[in-house]
Amino acid sequence: MKKVGILVGREKTFPVSMIEKINKRGGGEVGAEFVKIGGVRHDGLKEYDLIIDRISHEVPFYRAFLKRAALEGTIVVNNPFWWSADDKFFNYSLAAKLAVAVPRTALLPQKDYIEGITGESLRNLEFPLDWEGIADYVGFPAIIKPFDGGGWKNVSRVNSLEELWQVYDTTGTLCMTLQEMIDFDQFVRCYCVGQDEVMIMPYDPRKPYLSGEQYIHDPGYLAPELAERVGRDVRTLCRALGYDLNTVEFAIKDGIPYAIDFMNPAPDAEIASVGQFYHDWVTGAVTDLVFKRLAEPQAQVRYRWDAMLNPRPLAESTQEALAAAATGLQQGLESVLPQSVRDVPAEIAATVSGLVNEAKNVVSDIIESVASTTQPESAKSKGLRATPNGKTKAPSKKSATPRAKKPASEA
Repeated sequence: MKKVGILVGREKTFPVSMIEKINKRGGGEVGAEFVKIGGVRHDGLKEYDLIIDRISHEVPFYRAFLKRAALEGTIVVNNPFWWSADDKFFNYSLAAKLAVAVPRTALLPQKDYIEGITGESLRNLEFPLDWEGIADYVGFPAIIKPFDGGGWKNVSRVNSLEELWQVYDTTGTLCMTLQEMIDFDQFVRCYCVGQDEVMIMPYDPRKPYLSGEQYIHDPGYLAPELAERVGRDVRTLCRALGYDLNTVEFAIKDGIPYAIDFMNPAPDAEIASVGQFYHDWVTGAVTDLVFKRLAEPQAQVRYRWDAMLNPRPLAESTQEALAAAATGLQQGLESVLPQSVRDVPAEIAATVSGLVNEAKNVVSDIIESVASTTQPESAKSKGLRATPNGKTKAPSKKSATPRAKKPASEA
C-alpha cells in the first residue's frame, strides 16, 4: 500500500478532509494519515510515498525532516528545497521578467542584526540609505512587509516617509520590502493546484484575517477576458516557481491585475475561513494531484542540490534524453552530405543522399523502439507510440484515419 502523510499545524478541517478523501479513493491501495516523527536518523528508510506539507515554513525541524524524506524518494508537496530558497522579493523580480504586472517594490536593509554582526560586517551597506530615492520610486501610500513572510504578519500601510521610518524602526531583524499600494477596484485570491487547475476567488483583504468574511463565492466577479488573463498569469507564475499548491493574489486597477503575493505554498483551506464551496474544491483538486503524482514513474534520486530543486518523473527525463540523442544523431548525419558532395557528380550525390536518408530512418526507428519501452501504459493500450520529443502518435502509415492538424492556437 502506498502511504501518504499530512504534516499540519493548527488547521483542522482541511487535513481531516484530505485524509478521508484519500483513504476512500485509495480503496486499500493508498492510505493517508497524519505524519508522526521524533528524532530523525540521517540514514533512515523511506516511510512515506508522498507528504503534503502545511507547516514546515514555521518549524525548521519539519523542514529538515522533509528534505531528508525527499532524499529517499518521497514526493513532497510543496518541494522543501525550493520553498527554503524562495522569497517574495525574488518572486516580484521574476514576475516582471515573465511579463506579469507587479507593483513597484524595493528591498530594504534590516533595521537590526543578530549578535556578532558589527559595523565591519556591514561595510558593503550604503549609509545613510537613500530613503528619499526609495520613496520617490515606490510612492505613497505604500505597504511595508517582510520579504519572505505570510499570513498578513508584520504588514503595515504607510502614508509618508515619517510613517515609514516609524514602522521600519519596529521591524527588528526582519528583512522588509516596501511596495507600491494598488488602490484596487477588485481583488482576487486564486488557488492553483498541480500548476494547472485554477480557482479564482473574490477576496476582500480589508476584512479581518481568518474571519470568514474575506472570501466571496461569485463566479461572475471578473469579466471573461480579465478572468482568462488572471488564470494565465497564475499558471505562468506557479509553473515558473514550481509550486504544486499555491495561491496568487491580484489587486486589479483599471483592468490590470497586479500580482501582489504569490508565495503561499500552504494556503488557507479551512471551512470557517474560505467557506464550504472553496474548501470542497481545493480538497478535491489536491486529492486528484496526490493520485496523479503517485501514478507517475519516479526517476532514481540524483544526489545533487539542483536535482532536488527540480525533480522530474522517470518518463519525462528519459524522453528528454532520447530527444537529445535523436537531435545529435540526425544533425551529425545531415552534416555529412553537404560537405561530402560539394564537388561530386549529381548521380553520386543522389546515391549518397539516399544512403544518408536510409541511415536517418534507421536511427529514428531505433530511438522510437527504445522510447516505446518507457511510455505510459495508457498510451500503449491505445496503440500509440512515443516519439523523440516525448509526444505520442499513431502506430504507422497503416492507420486508416488521417490525423487532423491542430489549430494554430493549440500548436
